[in-house]
Formats: sequence, structure tokens, C-alpha cells
Amino acid sequence: MKNKKRRNPFLRIFIFVAVLLLIAASAAIGMFYYIFGITEPEGLSLASWPNNWFTDNFSIWMGNDNGEIKIEEKGLERLDEYGLWLQVIDETGQEVYCHNKPENYPERYSASELISLSGGAYEQGYTVFVSSYESPEGTWSYLIGFPYAIGKHMLYYNGEHVGRLSLLFLMGISFILCSVLLFMVCYGFWLTRHLGRIAKGIGDISLRSYEPLTEKGVFAEIYGALNQMDTEIRQSDKIQEDTERLRREWIANITHDLKTPLSPIKGYAELLMGNPAPDKEAVREYGGIILKSANHTEKMMNDLKLTYQLDSGAVPYHPQTVRLVRFLKELVLDIVNDPAFLNRRIGFESNIQECEVSLDSDLFRRAVNNLIINALTHNPPETEVTIRIDSGSEKKVLICISDNGTGMSDKEQSELFNRYYRGTNTKEKPEGSGLGLAIAKQIITLHGGNIDVKSRLGEGTCFTIDLSLGNP
Repeated sequence: MKNKKRRNPFLRIFIFVAVLLLIAASAAIGMFYYIFGITEPEGLSLASWPNNWFTDNFSIWMGNDNGEIKIEEKGLERLDEYGLWLQVIDETGQEVYCHNKPENYPERYSASELISLSGGAYEQGYTVFVSSYESPEGTWSYLIGFPYAIGKHMLYYNGEHVGRLSLLFLMGISFILCSVLLFMVCYGFWLTRHLGRIAKGIGDISLRSYEPLTEKGVFAEIYGALNQMDTEIRQSDKIQEDTERLRREWIANITHDLKTPLSPIKGYAELLMGNPAPDKEAVREYGGIILKSANHTEKMMNDLKLTYQLDSGAVPYHPQTVRLVRFLKELVLDIVNDPAFLNRRIGFESNIQECEVSLDSDLFRRAVNNLIINALTHNPPETEVTIRIDSGSEKKVLICISDNGTGMSDKEQSELFNRYYRGTNTKEKPEGSGLGLAIAKQIITLHGGNIDVKSRLGEGTCFTIDLSLGNP
């Protein structure tokens, strides 16, 4: 499945609808201000502002002093700030005061002219609004001219027909509500169908009867996640089955291997207790066989205990600085001097003079010893085993344990460090617990290192350990 960024389909639908609503609202607000707004010194205002706010309220800055009209300084400042003009006329239509009035406007008005101005539109560069100022001494009308092209219109309608509009309005609202309800029902069925498929898929995954869903549509990512989940669960099931199979085989093998040394122990113990009693030479020989078998049994039990201690983190771990080249050279000499490998070909090479690493000497000796003994034990006698030390990158040191023996298949390499796995060539040399390589890997991992294996059938095997120099 393609690596896509996970998104909630419901969130995506919500964002899409929200963006559409936001665009529609923004467009409606923009259109409203484009049609019904004007730009004035303090910002954007509705086109009704000159009449409903400024003209009607300008009278607060007007006063009467014995029949003479006075305008407060604040009012004059506002007129100048907005570029407006003012003309005050008395009850006879005669001008009694003006401020910034254009020359083409008269000094006297008739009633019809005032009505015409109050209902007129933009003329001679101004839109004129009319209001009145009342005081105990009389009433004055005043005209204010605004340099805005403001349209003034009045809507007339037939009152007898207005009632019919309510029915159309109700029908429209009902149609919209029905449409929304139908959409919600259809969307509910569509959503229920997909959620049902998802729920069924989850149930089928738990029952291991899941069939992959087609990854398309709004829920493509969810279907893809279900398909991936099913694939991973099936892979996990297979790994668990293989592990359980190997565990059962391993238990059967180690049970058999434990019986192998117990048989001579029991048999020679019975001979020792027999009548007549064996001579001293026979007793010594029987005792040696019993001791060897007991040591073999003890080794298997110790391996089994150690692997579970390493797995649970309960094994004692005491690292200290060790000179690696000398440490490995002494380990190889101990193996070369072992009578069991006296005639085997074991080589040691080092491409560095010396280096220091932090190791638990006993544990690390156990790991490397297991790898070398494994190479010697499960290959023909003429096989040559070489231990080589190289410098790695970024303060790393490499330990390579290679042989030119029979090699391993890819399947054996993939399962080699599994503690339940025993290779195909163990039948020739059945001694051991089958835990040696698993223990080696656990010990190397405990030291912060890595181990890798490369092998080809008929050409040999190479184990490579990389460790950090100095303290971990």
C-alpha cells in the first residue's frame, strides 16, 4: 500500500464544507460592503451612515443665541475633516448660516425644493441630506452635503399581494428543509454502509477471515489501514506459529539430549553396583564416563539457565576495560591447547596493534568461545577456522570468525540465533544444548554490539561482531 499521510475522512469533509461556508460568507460580506458601503476618513462604513448617523445627530453641535445660529467648534472640525458643507435655513427658507457651501447652491429654498433635495441623488458632486434643529425660539432646517455618490431610493409595494408571499416563503423554507432532510437520510445510509463494512472488516480480522477491501473513495485510507493490519496480523500469526513449532521441537530435542548422558550414567552406575564388583581399572573407566556424562548434563542445564537470565536481564554483568587483542589471543590459545581440538586448524590474525574495550570478561569469553566451538564442531575435521580483528568505522572494532566449511542455507541463517532452532548438521554432532548461538547473540547485544552472519553452502561461514571502543 502506498505511504499516504493519514487523514480522518470525516474531518476532511468537515473542512471542505467549512471552507465553502467561509468562502460564501466572505463573498456575501464583501458584496454587501461593496454595494452598501462607503469609504470615509475613519474607515469603511455603511452608505446609510451620512444620513442616519451624521446628519441626524449633527444638531447636538448646534445652538441658538437670541435667534442666531451658532455651531460648536467640534462640529466645524468634523465638517472640515470629512470635507462636508453645511447650510442652515429658517422657517421661511432663507439661509441664516453656512459653512464651506458651494457657490452653485442657492441662499433661499422653497418647500418643494427642500423635498426635492431630501429625496434626490448625487448631483453637482454632492449628495445632500436634510434634517432639522429645534429650540424654544423656533425650528431651523439644515442641509449637509457629502462628497459621496449615495443612492437614495424608496421601495413601494402592493399590500394586497404581500400576504401571498408568506405562502411562497413557507413553501421555499419547506422545500429547503425537505432537501436537507433527504440529504441527511441519504448521507446517513451511505455512511452506515461504509461504517458497516469497516466494522465487519474489524470483526473478520479478529476471526482471521478477512477479505481485503478495495482502497477507493473517501474511506480509502481506512480500508488501506485495515488491509495493512490484516497483513501484519497474519505475519505475526505465522511468526508465532513458527516459534511455537520450533519451541516444541527444541523441547523434544533437549529432552532427548538429556536422556543421552543419563543413560550411560545409569548403566555404568548399575555396573558399579553389580556382583561381583568390577576391578579398580573398570571402576576408574566407569567413573570417567559417568563424570563426562554428568558434566554434559550440567552444561546443558547451565546453558538453559543462562539464556533465560539473559532474556530477563537477571544475569550478573560486570564490565571492565580489557585489551581486546591479547584477550582474544589467549582465548584462541586455550582452544588450541584443548585435547579435543588438538589436530584442528585454528588461525588468529589482527590488523591492529591493540585496543581497549569495555567487556564482562567471563560473559564475552563465553560468547566468542561458543562461536569458535560451533565452527569446529559442526564442520569436517579438515575445516580451517580463522579469528581476525579489524578496525571499523566511527570508533568500532570488528571481530570476524570465519571458516571454509559446509556453509548454511538462507533459511538456516535467518533462524540461526533463535534459541529454539537447531541446525540441520547437528545430527552428526548431537552434543550440546542448541543454545550456543542464541546465548552468543544475547551476550553481544548486552555489550552494546551487533553480530551478523554471512554464509554460502559449500563455501563456509563468517560471523562478524562489531563493538565500540572504550567505555560503552
